[in-house]
Amino acid sequence: MPRLFNTFTRTATQLLNLIVISGLVLSAPLAHAERIKDISNIQGVRANQLIGYGLVVGLDGTGDMTTQTPFTVQSIISMMNQMGITLPPGTNLQLKNVAAVMVTSSLPAFAQPGQTLDVTVSSMGNAKSLRGGTLLMTPLKGADGQIYAMGQGNLVVGGVGAAANGSSAQINHLSVGRISDGATVERALPNTLLNQDLVKLELKESDFSTANNVVEAINKKFGPMTAQAESGRVIQVRPPETMSRVSFLANLETINVALAATPAKIIMNARTGSVVMNKAVTLDSCAVSHGNLSVVVNTSPVISQPGPFSNGQTVSTAISEININKEPGKVLKLNNGANLADVVKALNSIGTTPQDLLAILQAMKAAGALNAELEVI
Repeated sequence: MPRLFNTFTRTATQLLNLIVISGLVLSAPLAHAERIKDISNIQGVRANQLIGYGLVVGLDGTGDMTTQTPFTVQSIISMMNQMGITLPPGTNLQLKNVAAVMVTSSLPAFAQPGQTLDVTVSSMGNAKSLRGGTLLMTPLKGADGQIYAMGQGNLVVGGVGAAANGSSAQINHLSVGRISDGATVERALPNTLLNQDLVKLELKESDFSTANNVVEAINKKFGPMTAQAESGRVIQVRPPETMSRVSFLANLETINVALAATPAKIIMNARTGSVVMNKAVTLDSCAVSHGNLSVVVNTSPVISQPGPFSNGQTVSTAISEININKEPGKVLKLNNGANLADVVKALNSIGTTPQDLLAILQAMKAAGALNAELEVI
């Protein structure tokens, strides 16, 4: 009987220890991991901006006022000359259905001739609306001045407006439109990424700890010395010769990396009074004195009427009443906070408005009680 009791006790103790260990494992915080694709870019894989000048025709009397936008008339005359139509000298064109526009788009990486791009068309004159217009063939150039795409098509404008007898109503914006698949790529950008011996990753946020974690994760999967960090942002990767470049990059992007702890930071918007802080912000013990001062000025008109059958005149004047209210200030002690919840609880105990909170946070930072970087936007 004692042996059976000892066996039962030992089994119960082991089971209790197992439950405690399992609870500790489940309650332990998991490291936050992100894919390399989400935290970095491959150097050389980027989009390039395109821009062009063109004309939108077919507007319902909402085009540019040609007397105030001479470049629209010049563009029409130049286009007609290229089509073999010569206008008599001194012709004064009064056009209402044409608008000069700027056409913008983005040429993605590895784009090939024949692919289509979305374009945005924006009025650059005084056109009232681009609704219902058609963009004429417009060359789109890159930063080097070369033509990489040609745009043309019917605009889709998300706004609508109407006016009559001096009254007008408008919903959304009428001077910007979009053409889906409105441009065709005519020239491909040279890209030597697939022919280079090395691939460089650029972290979206520069951080030495995160860069080191990325290097360790890559070397763990593909072997030692595959990756080396050049700085807190750039990581040099040497693809193995046994894998194709595309297959290697596809596997590289899916590697999960534990992110380093973010630095303590507080973002303050002085225009709106909004304050945003991350979880790394901590607060040391300090005392804060806060009081409100308000000034109210009320002005009331006073009319003085003359007596009956007198020769006096009515006199109008004003009486101003000024009230200054000062609430008693309070000195509050804020205990140190080791996490964001403690900091928020301490700041809420002050009972200040968001605008007052901006000044209080700056004073705390100057006093050395706020362990965070302040950034005003």
